[in-house]
This record gives sequence, structure tokens and C-alpha cells, in this order.
Amino acid sequence: MLKHARYIWSKLFGRYLWVTNTVSSGGLLAIGDGIQQQIEHVQGISITPGYDWGRTGRLFLVGLSLGPPHHIFYLWLDKVLPKRNPKVIFKKIMADQFLAAPFFAVNFFIGAGLLEGKSLSGSWQEFKAKFPTVYAFDWLIWPPTQTLNFYFVPAM
Repeated sequence: MLKHARYIWSKLFGRYLWVTNTVSSGGLLAIGDGIQQQIEHVQGISITPGYDWGRTGRLFLVGLSLGPPHHIFYLWLDKVLPKRNPKVIFKKIMADQFLAAPFFAVNFFIGAGLLEGKSLSGSWQEFKAKFPTVYAFDWLIWPPTQTLNFYFVPAM
């Protein structure tokens, strides 16, 4: 059984990396929404009485849409900055924070907003209102995480 799982894992993270990254992106957003909905129910701030499967589905779709550009961006980043020394890792983190983070944040808010039935203008307004907080958290969470990622995870 373990040998079979290892075989599937190697295929997914080798030959089919594009698909794996895309599905993982959607799955992680769906899982994150499930966790968030549980927190909202415990805190009594949920706007729906039960679990909102539609919301999770919409976030899964947004994640699927963000998977390919993430995949392409990080392949490009590894191509233009292939080394793993502190100077290169710093440059990768800066590129991630100044190029990728704003791009993916705007696409997340626009995509999620449109799937929720908001107008493009309404989605843009939500992005403008929430981006400063989202971006501040990006700076707290991703540089240390990406330092480990860029140092230990080999480029494909």
C-alpha cells in the first residue's frame, strides 16, 4: 500500500506537476474556507445557519484559477534566480512580495467577488478595502515560509 502511494505521489509531483499544483491550490482554498467556517460558527459570527458548501465551492474554483499562474510564476522565478544562497533567496522573496502577492490578491478578490454575484466594481472596492490588511499579513507569514521553501525545496 505504501509503495503504491509513493508511486502515485512521485507521478503527481513529477510529470503532472501543473495539474497537481492547480488542484492543490483549489483544495487548499477549500480546506481553508472549511476551517474558517468552523471558526465563524464557534464564534457565533456565521451568516449562514449550516455549512455553506457554495462558498467552499466558489473558493475551490478561485483556487483552481490561481493554480496555473502560481505554477508559472514560481517556475519562472526558479529559472531567473536558480541558486539557493541568502542573496538569491532574498531576491526571490522580494519578487514574491512585490510582484506575486499583489497580483494574486487582486485576482482572488475579483474572482471570489464575481463568483459571489458582485459586480466588477464591487469586487474592486472590496479588494481596495481589504488589501492593506491582507498585504500586511502576507509580509508576516510568507517571507519566513518562503525562506524555508526556497532553501529546502528543489526547483523542478
